[in-house]
Amino acid sequence: MNYGRKKAAKKRRDITSKSKMKKKRLGVRIFKGVLLTLLLLMVAGCVGGGIFLKKVIDSAPDVTPEDVKPTGYTSVVYASDNKTETQRLTSAGSNRVYKTIDEIPKDLQHAFVAIEDERFYEHNGIDPKGIVRAGMIGLTTGDFSQGASTLTQQLIKNNIFDFMSEDTFFDRLERKIQEQYLALKLEKQMSKSEIMENYLNTINLGQNTLGVQAASQRYFNKDVSQLTLSESAVIAAITQSPSYYNPITHPDHNADRRKQVLKNMLEQGYISQEAHETLAIAMNRIHGKSNSGEGGESLERLTPGADGLNRCSAIKQVASGRFGVTSRYLVSAKEIQIKMAQGAKPG
Repeated sequence: MNYGRKKAAKKRRDITSKSKMKKKRLGVRIFKGVLLTLLLLMVAGCVGGGIFLKKVIDSAPDVTPEDVKPTGYTSVVYASDNKTETQRLTSAGSNRVYKTIDEIPKDLQHAFVAIEDERFYEHNGIDPKGIVRAGMIGLTTGDFSQGASTLTQQLIKNNIFDFMSEDTFFDRLERKIQEQYLALKLEKQMSKSEIMENYLNTINLGQNTLGVQAASQRYFNKDVSQLTLSESAVIAAITQSPSYYNPITHPDHNADRRKQVLKNMLEQGYISQEAHETLAIAMNRIHGKSNSGEGGESLERLTPGADGLNRCSAIKQVASGRFGVTSRYLVSAKEIQIKMAQGAKPG
C-alpha cells in the first residue's frame, strides 16, 4: 500500500516537473523571439537611418569659402573731399560694415568663443561633447533648447540656409544634419581666423545691426577696434537672442548674460581673476550694489527717443559704470548731462 502511494507521488512530481519544463521552454522561446524582434528593428532602424542620412547629405548644397561670406553692406556717401561723410544708405538686411579679423579686438573674439563655442579652436567643425551635453540636458530636464551648434555651423546657417521658412521638426533635422556635414567640409578649406572673421561680420546683433562693427556703432558709438572688455561682453551677450538680450530695451537681461560671458572667459583662461573681479565690482555699481552696500541712484525711464536725445550715448555712459549711477532701465543723454552738471565723478 505504501509502495502504491510512493509511486503515485512520484508520478505527480514527474507530471509537475514536465509542466514546469514546458513553461520554462515557452518562456525561453518568447524571450528569444522578443530579442530577435528587437535586433531586427535595430538593424532596420540603422539601415533606414543610413538611407535617410545619405539622402540628406546628397541633397546638401555645395558650399565654398566664398559662399559663406556675408552680403549686404551699408553705402556711405562722401563730400567732394572724399573724406567727409554726408550720408549713410542702409536697406533692409544690409546694415553691415565689414571689418577684417585684425581690426576686431581679441577680447571680442574670445567673448564669442567663450559663450557660443568653447571648443572652437579644437574641433573640426562639429562639437561631439557639446552635442552629448545638450542631449543629456534635454533628456534629464525636458529642455531641448540647449544648442550645440559651433560657430562654423552658425556661419553656414546664417549665410546658406533659409531657416526662417522651416515648418516641421524634420525640416530642422535635415538642416542640422546638413550643417554638420558642411561644417566638416568647410573647416578643411578655411582657417579658424577666416571662419571667425566671416562669423563676426555676419551675425544679427539686434536693432537692425549685422556684424560687430554695426553693433559697436549702434550701442557704443565707436569703432569696434576701440571696444573695451566689458563692452565686448555686452555685444557677445546679445547673440543668443537679439531681442531678449538687447542692451537698450532689456538691459537687465543683457547684464545677466554678460556676467555669464565674463565667467566663461575666466574659466576658459581668456581673462585673469583680477580683470574679472574688477569688472564684477563695476557691474555691481551699475546695478546699485557698491562695496559699502549702499544702493545706487535709480533713474527714471524716458520714452525712447523723447526730446530727440541720444540713447546710444546714454546707455554707453551707464554701461561703462561712469558717474556711479545705476539703472535697470534705459536712461537718456539729458539725465547724464544733469549728473555731469551736478559734478558727478566717474565711478
